[in-house]
Amino acid sequence: MLNKLREWVFKMRGGLWTLLFVAILFMAKKSTLPKISVALVIILAGQVWRCWAVGFIGLYRGENVKALKLATRGPYALMRNPLYFGNFLIGLGWSVIAGVQAVIIFVISFYLLYNLVIIPHEESFLRSKFGIEYEAYCRDVKRFYPAKLKLEYLRGRFDRKILMRSEIHTIISTITGTLIIIAICYT
Repeated sequence: MLNKLREWVFKMRGGLWTLLFVAILFMAKKSTLPKISVALVIILAGQVWRCWAVGFIGLYRGENVKALKLATRGPYALMRNPLYFGNFLIGLGWSVIAGVQAVIIFVISFYLLYNLVIIPHEESFLRSKFGIEYEAYCRDVKRFYPAKLKLEYLRGRFDRKILMRSEIHTIISTITGTLIIIAICYT
């Protein structure tokens, strides 16, 4: 039952991300230029982090978990979930603009959705597909923060074609979402 729920949530993660954004909008309060400036730095950092991560994986868009190879280079040498960490920064930035209540709701929702549902679903797939290689990777690299950094793993082949093909949707969504929140909170 739990596995079916995780599979469904994974398939719906884009829509759930949109719902989190809408929740942030509903909680939006007037904001200040300094707060918006700090938030823009956080949002930009999140999007840049995502772009770096996308260049090191071959497949990531879609309703089902998939992987041709285990990504361990670039930001994947620092953390196992750099795309989701980028999402966290983007959502946190939006929440900072919207206000303290939005930050609290976003952080709790993100933790529950990603740490308890989406990531365990992906980990189950990766564990079954890559076995011992994935287990060793998990021992060296944590979900969201560096533990044992192997510097040689930071090097690797970054593929700009994947970035332009796969991440343009997120870049447009991030820019659009940011402009909407700023328009609502800074009028």
